[in-house]
Parts: sequence; structure tokens; C-alpha cells
Amino acid sequence: MKSESAFRSISEVSELLKVPAHVLRFWETQFSEVKPVKRVGGRRYYRPEDVCLLQQIKDYLYKEGYTIKGVQKLLRSPNKNKTSSLKTEEEKMEVFIQEMEDVKKFLSDFI
Repeated sequence: MKSESAFRSISEVSELLKVPAHVLRFWETQFSEVKPVKRVGGRRYYRPEDVCLLQQIKDYLYKEGYTIKGVQKLLRSPNKNKTSSLKTEEEKMEVFIQEMEDVKKFLSDFI
């Protein structure tokens, strides 16, 4: 097993993040912050911080529902972590309020 600080190939990162390699290459064109080391022949090698950034991008896109443009703005924002958690907290509150409205309606049918 590789150490945590070892460089990883695109296939290793693809397997680790469960994202196809072509998606990683596409993200590289869309997010200037993703800069893997390229060796002879154009082979990409990702540093641990690259893998963390790619995981963050994946979470923004797939879990939090941001668009590519939205993630680009977040990554360029000085308060990117605060913005993401604020959006998530706002969404959680909206879902909670909707659930409470549904419970209220359900209970009012019995009273």
C-alpha cells in the first residue's frame, strides 16, 4: 500500500474517488486549481492535495448539487468553506421546514 504522501496515477485516483478517468481529465480543463504533475508522455500524477481538491469538487457537484460554474465560483471565493456549509445549512433548514409543514398537515387531518 502506498503512503499517504505518495503521488497517485489517474487510474488510482479514479478508483479512489469512484469517478471515471475521463471525468478527472475534464475537471482538469474546467478547474484551473487542478494541476497534476505531468511526466514524460503526458502521464498525470496527483499529489495528496490534488486528490483532496478533486474530492471536494466531486462533493460539490454530486452531493451538494452545484453546477460547474458554481463550483468554479466557490473555489475562487476566499470564504469557500463557509459558503458551502451555509448553502448546506440553508438547504437542511428548508427541508426541515417542509417536513414540519407535512407533519402539521397530516396531524390536522386527524384533529
